[in-house]
Amino acid sequence: MTPSRTTPRVAIGTVSAAVLAATVLTGAPATAQAATPESAPAAATSGGSASLRFVDIEGDGGITLKANVFTPAGADGTRRHPVIVLPTSWSMPQVEYLAQARKLAEAGYVVVGYNSRGFWQSGGEIETAGPKDIADASKVIDWALAHTPADPQKVGMAGVSYGAGISLLASAFDKRIKAVAALSGWGDLISSIYSGRTQHKQAAAMLGGTGELTGRPSAELRTILKDFLASDLSKEQDMIEWGRKRSPSTYLDKINANGAAIMLGNAWGDSLFPPNEYADFYEKLKGPKRLEFRPGDHATAEGLGLFGLPNDTWTNTKRWFDHYLQGADNGIDHESPVLLKSRSTGAYEGYKSWKDVPSAHRKIELADSKRIHTNWDSGANGGLIFLSSMMDQFFRLPPMASIPLLPRPLAGVWQSERYETGQRVRGTTRLHTTVTSTAESGTAIAYLYDVGPLGIGKLVTHAPYTFHGKTPNQPFGVDLELFSTAYDVPAGHRLAVVVDTVDPLYIEHNPSGARLTFSSPANDPSYVSVPVRD
Repeated sequence: MTPSRTTPRVAIGTVSAAVLAATVLTGAPATAQAATPESAPAAATSGGSASLRFVDIEGDGGITLKANVFTPAGADGTRRHPVIVLPTSWSMPQVEYLAQARKLAEAGYVVVGYNSRGFWQSGGEIETAGPKDIADASKVIDWALAHTPADPQKVGMAGVSYGAGISLLASAFDKRIKAVAALSGWGDLISSIYSGRTQHKQAAAMLGGTGELTGRPSAELRTILKDFLASDLSKEQDMIEWGRKRSPSTYLDKINANGAAIMLGNAWGDSLFPPNEYADFYEKLKGPKRLEFRPGDHATAEGLGLFGLPNDTWTNTKRWFDHYLQGADNGIDHESPVLLKSRSTGAYEGYKSWKDVPSAHRKIELADSKRIHTNWDSGANGGLIFLSSMMDQFFRLPPMASIPLLPRPLAGVWQSERYETGQRVRGTTRLHTTVTSTAESGTAIAYLYDVGPLGIGKLVTHAPYTFHGKTPNQPFGVDLELFSTAYDVPAGHRLAVVVDTVDPLYIEHNPSGARLTFSSPANDPSYVSVPVRD
């Protein structure tokens, strides 16, 4: 470990540990009950102060995993307690979950949090939720059953981001896991950071950079990131196979066969793991399940809860474990399993399933042909990772653009009529169009804007699309799902569809001087279908 990497790593770790540990040891505020119309009282707690100790746990291959253990007050070995295992998020120190772990321990759980391999003081290299990470999770469960009063019949796992992915993957391979809460995680890794066959540049760069700063990336991870960011198409299949091995959706049959109760939570604006593929994964789960979406970006929906502050996501996480590990009759199993929070109103809505979220679809016809130049940013874009969606979460200020001023040679623009009543956009917007390119490769980004009377558009949703190997000047059909959302368009506003070719979030593949034409053949009209809840 070189000094240039050690110094910032220790500095960041010291600050993180100090803040989180101070929150726990001084006593954090009690978490409020989730503000849903169907909320039920949480299970009664055992009372008293839980004990905390820091331990070393042997992981797969003999490496050391740095961990901390909370034990319920009064645990004297005469009875077993349900146990929850918490792998840390990407680049986070092992104290990440102390505040929530203490609350769970005071409610009667043994809680073991550990630093995922390759990060901070834990041994090994960063495997990116690979087979060794899954084996580590089982090793931690083994240790908990051998060294704490943990009940082998009541094992749960939970985590944020990286910890969520490891928890879901572990539930496919370890039948002892009875309940999972996967917060800001992924179902399909490739569909997350390579959606629309487009590299999510800022997301990948952030993961690679923080991994280098706080851990020891494996040679395999460095190679994958290098090829990914270099747009090396000769390595595309290798990257896809690497991601498939690390995707819970690959092991869906095993997860369903093991039958763990799975709760999924995510944010509408997640820059790393967009909500679409989590919703798709949820729909394919067969056992007890729950899906929650809230405004925000990656891990911001549950982030404040890590400091012990009132947080609906963590409250429902505890209720989930209370019911499925402690047997509490708290009503969470009878609530509508899909819980959404609108970006516009902050109100909760419950649904029976993800496909029941929209009650209708509004079509915007893309009737006029548009031809645009590539490689120039029109001014329409998805913003910056973390910052833009957090501005939307806390101030309801998503990325904006003046629709009348967008340069038409660089952006195709279509608009709906003004709506006489408000439109509650709920679910996944879909675009269908015909594209003709002057080159065999190219990238386009589609945006949906809420446009007010002055022409200022607020971003509702967007998604990128990349193609390769097309015959120049030969039309081809495109079907694209935009990122799922819940957004209310006010009465008197209209929706605008914008397509351009450059966005700072993504790597684009338009050769110099290329042009894209978007047309609407009579036998195959182009349109955007917007899901709404009447």
